[in-house]
Amino acid sequence: MQRVLLVEDDRMIQRTLLRFLREQGYAVETADDGKEALERLLQGNIDLCLLDMGLPLLDGLGVLQGYRDQRPAGVDPATILVVSARDDMRSTVEAVRLGAYDFLLKPVDLDRLQLSLQRAVEQRDTSRRLASLIASEQAAPGEMLGRSDGIREVFKAVGAVASTRATVLITGESGTGKELVARAIHRASADAERPFVAVNCGAFARDLLESELFGHVKGSFTGADRDKMGRLELAGKGTLFLDEVGELSQETQVKLLRVLQERTFERVGDPRPLRLEARLLTATHRDLARMVEEGSFREDLYYRLRVVEIRVPPLRERRDDIPVLVAGLLARINRNLHTSIQYVRDDAMEQLCRYDWPGNVRELENVLTRACVLTKGNMLTPEAFQELSPLSSRSSSPPSRPSGPTPLLSLREVERDHIHRVLRETRWNKRKSCDILQITRPTLDRKIKEFNLERADEGG
Repeated sequence: MQRVLLVEDDRMIQRTLLRFLREQGYAVETADDGKEALERLLQGNIDLCLLDMGLPLLDGLGVLQGYRDQRPAGVDPATILVVSARDDMRSTVEAVRLGAYDFLLKPVDLDRLQLSLQRAVEQRDTSRRLASLIASEQAAPGEMLGRSDGIREVFKAVGAVASTRATVLITGESGTGKELVARAIHRASADAERPFVAVNCGAFARDLLESELFGHVKGSFTGADRDKMGRLELAGKGTLFLDEVGELSQETQVKLLRVLQERTFERVGDPRPLRLEARLLTATHRDLARMVEEGSFREDLYYRLRVVEIRVPPLRERRDDIPVLVAGLLARINRNLHTSIQYVRDDAMEQLCRYDWPGNVRELENVLTRACVLTKGNMLTPEAFQELSPLSSRSSSPPSRPSGPTPLLSLREVERDHIHRVLRETRWNKRKSCDILQITRPTLDRKIKEFNLERADEGG
């Protein structure tokens, strides 16, 4: 019989959970405060612990920290599930880092609790994860926001990998916040005080990218009038983040693979090896597995980068997070632009929640920024979001078909027409067009040139 320690200072909640746990066949002990809970955990002989965060004498995080630091080597570790009335990313990450298994929000869903306990029993010897919450009213600048199951899985994964030096591949559509995930891993790691160095691999031509990554010595190529440290060197013992790694050329892929295999690199024009000490995080919006099948991305490099994969869900898969995101983004926008928007009317919020957000959180922030700048007063209404209508109609209603047979177009013609349409819809806003098309700015510029697309024929 599994032994459960129930730590809850609210008597009514404690009685409800105690009855439920005993009905499920668990042997249950109770504790009313964090100090008593820590003492009982350190004694051992506890399989599972249901731990409230808001406890007297010692809060839930204090119990987790104390248990991790003081548990004797011979004591079989308990699997801890956290229960809290509050939710935010930092506390989820911190709790996972401290070693618990799962987290539940109050009021507790008993079906969810039963499933979590069953999984904990099955995995307690092999899986030591935690997702929980520190009391915090709002996220820090640059922190991911959300409370949906999808985004909380991301928070849990961040906490799980933060205490390791494993190479992580972060995948997801453009604008979902992949760099925020990378920064969260860095902040939660033991190297948080060391450099975090980011490189967008799609923003440089091949030769310039290699110089950015590896550095160069004076005279190594035309224009190299001085020595330059590369990003691999600048990262030191911190974190190196390669964004849009799917844009790497074959030649650069080979060089990066060698760096990962040998943990050494050379500046351009200098044969002396330098040691790579940084942890590597990468991100892409592209399907690398398909690129491997097509031969445009090296299979051996793919598996080197994908030691751990974290998928960031698109905003359309976590619509419940939109009100939370709107509140957090409005606070940031007001702070940065000195605006004073305090409210979003209910029908305006419904409009935001219905939209598919092809550009994800980045597009949401851009739309809110424009609305705040153009709105008089302190409330956003549906009129502030009229720009969403043309693009949202793409998913809400099927396009009308012309009468008669539809001409069959080549793939190149379809690509040209679609890019042209997106540019027209966004009024040639290239950043928004890249978000919708899920391509980088250099790729879009290349396609515009390749297809001879000109803004003049739009009347602009």
